[in-house]
Amino acid sequence: MSIARDIAEYVHSIDYDEVSDRTTHSAKRSIVDAFGCAISGAKSQPAAIALKTFGSSAWSGPASVLGTGKRFDPQIAAFINGTMERFLDYNDTYDGKEFAHPSDNIFPLLAVAEAEKKKGSDALTAILLAYEIQCRLADSAALWKSGWDHVIYGLVSVSAAASRLMGLSADKTEQAINIALGSHLTMRQVRVGEISMWKAAVFANAARNAIFSAMLARNGMTGPSPIFEGANGFVSLVAGKMDLDVRKFATAKNDRFKINETLTKYWPAETRAQAAIWCAISLKGKIGSLDKIREIEVGTNEGGLRIIGSGAEKWNPKTKETADHSLPYIVAVALMDGNVNINSFKRSRFTDRQTLQFMKKIKVVERKKYTNLFEKGGTVNANDITIITNDGKSFREEVIYPKGHPKNPMNDSELDSKFMSLAQAHLGRQKSRLALDALWNFQHLSRLGSLFSIIRFK
Repeated sequence: MSIARDIAEYVHSIDYDEVSDRTTHSAKRSIVDAFGCAISGAKSQPAAIALKTFGSSAWSGPASVLGTGKRFDPQIAAFINGTMERFLDYNDTYDGKEFAHPSDNIFPLLAVAEAEKKKGSDALTAILLAYEIQCRLADSAALWKSGWDHVIYGLVSVSAAASRLMGLSADKTEQAINIALGSHLTMRQVRVGEISMWKAAVFANAARNAIFSAMLARNGMTGPSPIFEGANGFVSLVAGKMDLDVRKFATAKNDRFKINETLTKYWPAETRAQAAIWCAISLKGKIGSLDKIREIEVGTNEGGLRIIGSGAEKWNPKTKETADHSLPYIVAVALMDGNVNINSFKRSRFTDRQTLQFMKKIKVVERKKYTNLFEKGGTVNANDITIITNDGKSFREEVIYPKGHPKNPMNDSELDSKFMSLAQAHLGRQKSRLALDALWNFQHLSRLGSLFSIIRFK
């Protein structure tokens, strides 16, 4: 059988009642985190553009747009809500050979689930399956090396999980995957150089296309096959080589679901800066006046250097998206402010002359031991920072597993605090608490629309 067929059969193989309490709880944690990020990003410029673009009644449908009371076709709701959730760059991550933000699957699948009148338990199962598919694909092949973007794997995860929610057969699910993957590839230029607003929308757009592909397959459309293994298929032209065996995906019996292995961000910044922020805050308390600092060296792995630690743009960011992907900027803010929050990425902050001047003291280098750690275990984005003062003294901090890492997880109370800090400005405290309670009881929802009814902005 083909890979697409194997995935199509896998996505229909697990029922909610078979899933462990541990995995169900992990899925709810991911949903809570995603909603907090989406609520806070709902009034961002990219989200506003998405909502304006599809604001006419021509796009109306059964799927809710977060906070607005408006309903659209599920493709469109997926795009708007997905853009909201991704804007802050605060949602979860998974690093295999390729990178992933698997919670990007959540709002597209909620749009489909609401349109199909599914229950919370149905949506939760689809979400954990999408996590499994995207993360296993991320483990199988690195796309960035040949200039392709990781959201390509979302074409597969969303089309497959959406097909399940739509009640499609394995045959039609396979065709949905074939159509989605065969026609909607994304270049990695979206994350290179001066980064644009499109970073917030690029997975949402992949999900929109994946849902459309499932809709076509439901009505009988077939797609190119075998889409992975064909002479001009995905492996040959994009991945180069894939180490993928769907038989090794998690089952309810072994409970090795990847949704239990993702990193929850404690700070609203790129994954490879999470440990560096902790290092910087600790060093600030030891150094005292920043005027004493002569030079700062930040150690990271190969990916950290390449993605957020090199290029002139990282020392002079012109966009929010570049700033939250700039290791020197993030370290500078952490040292100067003793904190990194969503206000750290306002234009007035990342264009501040004093900050830009301070950043000139910072250099970023690769630590081979961190690269080796990452290659052995994935999702190990360690950092160290060494500060040399004007009088020649040296101060150093190292963090291997920052708060939020699967080996140093945020507890539920910390996750609640993150949600409340993001939601209250838009919903108020009482409504935020109601929303949080509903999210922790997500599997018991009989109608997903009832959740969106709670989350209406002031």
